[in-house]
Amino acid sequence: MAVTRLKRKNRKDKAKSAVRRQSLKIQNFQPVVKNVDVEKVKEDFKTKKA
Repeated sequence: MAVTRLKRKNRKDKAKSAVRRQSLKIQNFQPVVKNVDVEKVKEDFKTKKA
């Protein structure tokens, strides 16, 4: 018995899995943690007000 692939179904399955992979990547994304100098930020606000 010969096996035939349904091209439309194959495209749909690939698209569905691509969307799923992308959404999982977005969920697992963690932003880069930056060290912020709080004292410097406070000084900047003081100089802007003056």
